[in-house]
Amino acid sequence: MSPPPLKCYPKTGWQHPAALGATDSDIEIIKRQWGAFYGTDLELQLRRRGIDTIVLCGISTNIGVESTARNAWELGFNLVIAEDACSAASAEQHNNSINHIYPRIARVRSVEEILNAL
Repeated sequence: MSPPPLKCYPKTGWQHPAALGATDSDIEIIKRQWGAFYGTDLELQLRRRGIDTIVLCGISTNIGVESTARNAWELGFNLVIAEDACSAASAEQHNNSINHIYPRIARVRSVEEILNAL
């Protein structure tokens, strides 16, 4: 039996926002599951560069972001969740992760707080 087709094709289904300033030397990790570490070389790429802290944001707060956060925490990374740069299908789902899950494994901050700390 064949695997199901991809829902978003990495090179044609999206583009980097110009504000991110993407360059040819950037490394792209193609996420195919809920968590960004599963089935990718993300951990290897981060460790090679001596990165021990990850700032996470995205969709969906309680699925993709949370799966990645849990995996990262299990791998020993320090985590910061950009609370106002995450969203979920409902405020209840978003707030459950922000208020009950993330405080156990990460620092939850606003984008403004994160940028001011850099």
